[in-house]
Amino acid sequence: MLTNLVRKFRRPPRPQVKPFIPQNRRVYCIGDIHGRADLLHQLHEIIRRDAKDHKGEKTIVYLGDYVDRGEQSCQVIDTLISQPLKGFDTVFLRGNHERAMLDFIAFPGAAAAWLTFGGREALSSYGIVLDHVPSMQHVGELAKQLESALPDTHREFLTETCQDSWQCGSYYFVHAGIRPGIPLEKQKQEDKLWIRDEFLDSTINHGCIVVHGHSISSEPQILPNRIGIDTGAYHTGVLTCLVLESDRQRLLQTGTA
Repeated sequence: MLTNLVRKFRRPPRPQVKPFIPQNRRVYCIGDIHGRADLLHQLHEIIRRDAKDHKGEKTIVYLGDYVDRGEQSCQVIDTLISQPLKGFDTVFLRGNHERAMLDFIAFPGAAAAWLTFGGREALSSYGIVLDHVPSMQHVGELAKQLESALPDTHREFLTETCQDSWQCGSYYFVHAGIRPGIPLEKQKQEDKLWIRDEFLDSTINHGCIVVHGHSISSEPQILPNRIGIDTGAYHTGVLTCLVLESDRQRLLQTGTA
């Protein structure tokens, strides 16, 4: 009897969110670039060709992690700043690697681990060659060198232009993901930049479709509650772009033709 009452009053599961982009608008969303300016140029050209006949609004969203791992961090940011795709509105999101690089400049001792997950390659792209494991004293010197080598335009891009999240239609764009069960307006920056398993393993309805990078998969993951498009470009050569229009979802990629 009690079991029947529980079943009777238990709320049915909420249906997942339907894909939706406002009418007359197309959104291109690029995953983690990680120092591969060569792939970024290739994908930009693919997007140009794809969008040439679209007469409505066009937006391009970058999911962050422009720096580290690949050899061309500086060149990637230069491209994003000085060679934007004409005719597109642009949205730049901040990734955990951008946050780590800025933390290294501000707190080199506490953030020295950055050097072990891509920082060396980023330093090299700014003309700072590191051929040995630095002492803590040398870490401080490296941070000063990077701060001096970082162009003002790059600093402004990283600290002011980049944002933590963006919404359009039924989609929520963020670098890493969100904390399941927490309203979007109460999400913490740390989770937006760093969260992994709690978000990836969740099958709940987030009230939106979360588009994210951060967690590498061999193929884009298109699920009812999230879409992950980090395909490990820095070592696979596959940089992925998700194209959203009306209720449609499709992919553009480098290195797959």
